Amino acid sequence: MNTDIRRRRSVEKDQPHQAMPPLQMIRAFEAAGRMGSMRKAADDLGVSHSVVSRHVKNLEFWMAVKLVVSSPRGLRLTREGEIFHAAISTAFELIAATTAELRPPSHRRTLRLWCMPGLATRWLGPRLPEMQHLLGDTELVFRAIDRLPDFSVGEADVMVGFGDPDDLPVGATLLVHPRMFPVASRQWLDAAGPLESIAALVRAPLIHEENRQQWADWFRKAGVAHDALQGPRLWDASLGFEAALAGQGVALATRLTTGDEMARGRLVELFDTDIRLGAYYFIAAPARRKDRAIRKLHDWLAGELMRSEAAAASSSDRSAATGAVGPTL
Repeated sequence: MNTDIRRRRSVEKDQPHQAMPPLQMIRAFEAAGRMGSMRKAADDLGVSHSVVSRHVKNLEFWMAVKLVVSSPRGLRLTREGEIFHAAISTAFELIAATTAELRPPSHRRTLRLWCMPGLATRWLGPRLPEMQHLLGDTELVFRAIDRLPDFSVGEADVMVGFGDPDDLPVGATLLVHPRMFPVASRQWLDAAGPLESIAALVRAPLIHEENRQQWADWFRKAGVAHDALQGPRLWDASLGFEAALAGQGVALATRLTTGDEMARGRLVELFDTDIRLGAYYFIAAPARRKDRAIRKLHDWLAGELMRSEAAAASSSDRSAATGAVGPTL
C-alpha cells in the first residue's frame, strides 16, 4: 500500500474529518479521469501538469485510497477511482443542468460546437452555411479542437469527437465509422518510388499525430509486424494532412478529410485496404440534450456524414483499379 495512504489512515482517527474533499482536488481528478492523462487535464483546466498531479495525489491522500494508476496510454482509473469519478461527473452534470434551467434565457440562443480539427477544416467548414441555415436564428460558435469540453462549466454545447466505437464517452452517439488508409502526395511517390507491399510502409517516413499509436494500431489490423515506428509527431490530423500534401511522408486519413484532394490527384491512396480504427461521435451537454436545435444538428450531421462516407466508398470501388497504389488487403 502507498506510504502516504497508510500515513493518512494512521492519522485520520485523531483529526476532524471534512464531509467532502476540497473542490480543487475534485476538479483536477474529474478532468484527469475524463481526459485520460494529467497533461490533457492540465490543458483542459488551464493549469500546469504538476498542479493537476499534485491535486490528484492530495485527493488520494485525503481519501486514503488509490484512484489512478499509470498506463502506457496515459492514466487508468482504479475500481475505486471509477466509482468516485462516476459520482462526481453526475454531480457536475446536475449542477450544469440546474444552472441552465435557472439562468434567464438570452434573446438569441447560442450553440457552441466543438469538432476534431481534421473534420472541422476539411469536411464541416465548407458546410457551415448549410448548417447555419439549418439552425435558423441560433447563433453558431464553431471551434476546431481535439479534446472533450467540460460541459459542467459550459465550455461547449456539442462535441463531434473521434474515438474507439466500443468505448465512447457516456451519452455519446456514433455518427460514422470511416475507413482509414495511408495517403501520400504524387511528389513524394515520384521521389520515393513504388512501395511493393504494406510491410514496406514501416520503412517509409510516417506522419504521426500526437503519438504513434494510430499507425501501430493500423499495422496491427493489417497484420504487419514492426519495430519502433519513426517519423515526426504532429499535434493533430489537420497538421498531418498538410504535411502529406507538402510531400513530407505518408499519413493516415479518411475519405471524409481527403476526398477533394484525392479527386484532384494531389493525394494518392496507398494500397486497397478496408481498415477502420475509430469513429466520429456526437455528444451534447446534459443540460441541452433535449434542445430542438441540438437534435436537428445531430440528425443532420449523422445523415450528411453517412452520405459522404457512402459516396466515398462508391468512388473508391469505381477507381480501385487505378486510384490505389499497391496490392489489395
